[in-house]
Amino acid sequence: MRAILAVYDKTGLVDFARGLQALGWELVATGGTSRALVEAGLAVTEVAALTGSPEMLGGRVKTLHPKVHGGILYRRGHASDEEEVARYDVPAIDLVACNLYPFVETVTRGAPALPEALEQIDIGGPTLIRAAAKNHPAVLPVVDPADYGAVLEALGGRGGDPAAIGAAERRRLAARAFQHVAHYDTAIAEYLRDADDVLPPELTIALTRLSELRYGENPHQRGALYRLDSVRTPVEGIAAYRQHHGKAMSYVNFLDADAAYNLVCEVGEPAMAIIKHTNPACFAAGNEPVARLYDRALREGDHVSAYGGIVASNRVVDMDYARALRDVLSPDTGVRMFYEIVVAPGFEPDALEHLRKKSQDLRILEAPAGDPTRERVEARGVRGGMLVQTADVVREVRFDVVSRRQPTASELADLRLAWVVCKHVKSNAVAFVKDGVLIGMGAGQPNRVGSAELCRQQAGERARGAVAATDALIPFPDTVEVCAAAGCTVIAHTGGSIRDDESVAAADRLGVTLVTTGVRHFRH
Repeated sequence: MRAILAVYDKTGLVDFARGLQALGWELVATGGTSRALVEAGLAVTEVAALTGSPEMLGGRVKTLHPKVHGGILYRRGHASDEEEVARYDVPAIDLVACNLYPFVETVTRGAPALPEALEQIDIGGPTLIRAAAKNHPAVLPVVDPADYGAVLEALGGRGGDPAAIGAAERRRLAARAFQHVAHYDTAIAEYLRDADDVLPPELTIALTRLSELRYGENPHQRGALYRLDSVRTPVEGIAAYRQHHGKAMSYVNFLDADAAYNLVCEVGEPAMAIIKHTNPACFAAGNEPVARLYDRALREGDHVSAYGGIVASNRVVDMDYARALRDVLSPDTGVRMFYEIVVAPGFEPDALEHLRKKSQDLRILEAPAGDPTRERVEARGVRGGMLVQTADVVREVRFDVVSRRQPTASELADLRLAWVVCKHVKSNAVAFVKDGVLIGMGAGQPNRVGSAELCRQQAGERARGAVAATDALIPFPDTVEVCAAAGCTVIAHTGGSIRDDESVAAADRLGVTLVTTGVRHFRH
């Protein structure tokens, strides 16, 4: 019984090799792996001694040899294969333990020159892995150190005989091996691809599972959280979360936390939001302490929907904010507010302790805000396929006034916030903002005027002097009329409807400002 060991990640290597040797296996290893095993006192045969050929080209050619790949790939019990390996004195190889050069780590560490990046493209390793995985009924492919223990345990039960590993386990190891190589090749393809070629004819996406979830969107569905492994986009936001307290996260928890955090991270000034079912129920931004923003957002926003929601801020949680989160009562019922999750870029120690003490179940997440305007690619499933697009990133939005009335500076400040908020509301979206606070939100309605009516109902008299934004064009003047009747003084939409003139005329007749942006923010 013979194993080839050729690993970059040497986690658990010595114990695995020692276990194999104790079971009577011969160990064959490449340069760096061989040195690590010899230093641990193990008897090892160098690959060069097995093949009779030295390592060449600075280590580029080590295992690419018929005696290696013949020993892996020949079909046991196949007459002509057995005759050939005997004729050419090819030794059988029964296990391959291999993982690959740190390509991703290299190209994401600074900006290496192309020659340095190319040297981290492993050739012999993937070839070893693929060969062993192809012939897995006879050869054990092991790419993950987490599998070393199980393999040794199974082999130990039969005195080291590889026949101890059944067909199902061999197939699992082979699948993991091919996936390991595919993940690696995906990163290389992304690195070499032109930055503008974001939708190539063939596309793979590299993901690493962070955790399995109790269930998916509903209890009868399965779910897991994966991290996107990209050589161009750093891991940030909710995918890079650290949980300080509370119950395990669910599929829906992650969706809501992502929606909440994405909204506040897109605002440069201090901001906080309370999300329910991925839509903002409460939101406030401005140059004030976050505790004050929270108080205003809750009292002037949809505090009924906020109960049981997800709270996010783009500033570190201090003690004042922590006290407000756990001690403020609902303006509607007088009951202490309950939240599923609090997410922020950081927590002061006393604030974190206060939140922990006040609730056993509250999930407390810390996540790097990163750059929400960074160019990236998003994917979502459809039955039988995937839709892939560049993210909705617009760094600068120009507000063009198309009505007679001109907006004030304070109205424009609110309008910019309203425009950001409605980007994070399900279409058709309308948002009312006043003095930096979301006071009305209409989401997911089949028609835009219906969303405007929802805003008017939520805002009530507070809408006097507010601004309104909607995520796309206003097709008929009725949306302008509803917003104006509610008390809004400025209304922003994408513009471009064949009835824009009617909407402008309605704005002039009602004495409000109508603004176009030329940008649409559908969110389905």
